[in-house]
Amino acid sequence: MKRSCITILATLVLIAPAAAQLQITPPAAIPSPAPDKAKEKLKEPPKAKPHAITKKKDIAPAPKSSPSPAPAATVIPAPPTDNSNVDLVFGAYQRGQYKTAFDLATARAAAGDPKAMTMLGELYSNAMGVRRDYAKSVEWYKRAADAGDREAMFALAMLRMAGRGGPVDKGEAVKLMASAAKLGEPKAAYNLALLYLDGQTLPQDVKRSAELLRQAADAGLPEAQYALATFYKEGTGVPKDVEKAVRLLQAATLADNVDAEVEYAIALFNGTGTPKNQPAAVALLRKAARQGSAIAQNRLAWVLINGMGTAVDKVEGFKWHLVAKTAGKGDPELDKQLADLPAEDRTKAEAAAKKWLGTK
Repeated sequence: MKRSCITILATLVLIAPAAAQLQITPPAAIPSPAPDKAKEKLKEPPKAKPHAITKKKDIAPAPKSSPSPAPAATVIPAPPTDNSNVDLVFGAYQRGQYKTAFDLATARAAAGDPKAMTMLGELYSNAMGVRRDYAKSVEWYKRAADAGDREAMFALAMLRMAGRGGPVDKGEAVKLMASAAKLGEPKAAYNLALLYLDGQTLPQDVKRSAELLRQAADAGLPEAQYALATFYKEGTGVPKDVEKAVRLLQAATLADNVDAEVEYAIALFNGTGTPKNQPAAVALLRKAARQGSAIAQNRLAWVLINGMGTAVDKVEGFKWHLVAKTAGKGDPELDKQLADLPAEDRTKAEAAAKKWLGTK
């Protein structure tokens, strides 16, 4: 990394229809050389921009402007196993029967059930079965939080951070987030880690950030697994350990985290921190490319065009190059190779790219 920074794009709302994001820049990371040959194209971890961490500056530099205001927080409450009435509420929610969930949750909340209160906060916050009303959402989340519900604490913290249903109150948001994290809420631990990394809302403390990320990662949160993998890869707040980084990437990959898929594929391709397995790496690149990762699309283009770990397929490879280019991941070297491609194959690649993009 040539400009000594890792950029975290934090997903502040991990189960929301529209995720809130916060840009965070931690301390200096260890430099690594940039690729300069075709066969080295997969040797540098890519920069990614999906819900967590971007890596390499040469791939997708992070914006320098201030992040836009975060949208409302949301949280999907997990139903307790000892209350069949609340199970019915959650079941209706999962089936998309929001009006039914609202009616059932209203009755349960009146009886003092914190989970039902949290559900009402969720429904009001996201206009599910009822008109959106952030003030009422805050009211219900606060009642549930006061009753000890950790998910309500986190959701209320996010509303306070975003200034929904009331003025922005970062102090209260941090307290709520910390309380939720202590009670084992992984999303709260993850976002609190990002605030410690940011050094604006809280004093910067990369070791504390790493501890919180580990808590969230151990709870199975893929965004935290991916973030902590980056910490281990760069030695940020923890001793540098490439093998631990790769294990975390593998775990996040199993949870379909697209950024982790790309970096784990690169680790597999090069045998970095894990036994080399190029066919598996190419398969992961294909998966991530189809999920819309411009980094994966670019890397897949290189392996297909050059027959690296897979059979040569220039038409398919240049298709992915053109698709990645539309997403801002241009590649001058591949542009040159495309210009030298026989006209018939170039036409096929362009047509395939247009078909994938849904353009004429």
